[in-house]
Amino acid sequence: MTRFVALCCSFLLSFAAAAQPWPARPVKIIVPFGPGGSADTLGRLVGAKLADQLKESFVIENRGGAGGVVGSDLVAKAPPDGYTLVVSGVASHVIAPHLPNGTPYDPLKDFTHIALFGGPPAVVAVHPSLPAKTLKEFVALAKEKPGSLSYGSPGPGTQGQLVMELFKRVAGIDVLHVPYKGAAAAVTDLIGGQLSSVSTTLSTAAGQIGAGRARALAQSSASRLPDYPDIPTFVEQGFPDIVATVWFSLSGPANLPPEIVEKLNAEVRRALELSEVRAKLRHEGITPNRLDAKEFTAFVTDELRRWGPIVRASGAKND
Repeated sequence: MTRFVALCCSFLLSFAAAAQPWPARPVKIIVPFGPGGSADTLGRLVGAKLADQLKESFVIENRGGAGGVVGSDLVAKAPPDGYTLVVSGVASHVIAPHLPNGTPYDPLKDFTHIALFGGPPAVVAVHPSLPAKTLKEFVALAKEKPGSLSYGSPGPGTQGQLVMELFKRVAGIDVLHVPYKGAAAAVTDLIGGQLSSVSTTLSTAAGQIGAGRARALAQSSASRLPDYPDIPTFVEQGFPDIVATVWFSLSGPANLPPEIVEKLNAEVRRALELSEVRAKLRHEGITPNRLDAKEFTAFVTDELRRWGPIVRASGAKND
């Protein structure tokens, strides 16, 4: 009898726990990159606001490796209960799947894509000594001396490389790619005169541009940014197809319950609209997004279709 009562109590407690509205316990957000980068910063910023809004802990866990693939794969294999999420993004869910070795997960079938945070645009900047003060002049110089100009990127397969490769393709120019292990080293060599140009995130190069040690020719937002009004876009200089950001987002395992997805999407968008959050994002060149989960999933699908041919043509390889 005692054992029967204990079993009944255990069942009722389990049923009560299952019936509790989400979140009923701490939620883990895996950042598939090391501490300090844009993914980590955005994950912690949004996670803190979700904790305030939903009255539950959102714990950040950094699980870097293979350009975001290692941490993302952990989430792809996690239970779809809303308690394990990932800071997804263009690197791990668009670029990596198109690299030669691919990824152990399908970026669409193995995930529920919840909400888009946004991300900084890329910028093409040149050494001040280069006789090209506009994108048009850069193209003319590259055509006059094919192969004589170089550009540095944060590494093979990064958005910095892919934006420049797209620009080279549509402009019909030949500029030598010099890959680095990170953007900081590329920017250092640019200001040191070892490179003609660099293609990286605007937030990374903004300090050197502001100090006059590098000259920005174009950035890849759809329109000029309030904090960088003097940097023109590719669009306004005749390249309407070059609109891109190094975006980050929130995703979970496939088959997350729709009510959790809807709730998270609404709360992420609410967090991104907070004045203190908008101020931090604005400084990074990030414009908050208002996509619902269905629209965001369609966006990921479009990004995969758009960047696939460019990734393959770039010759980028997996780490």
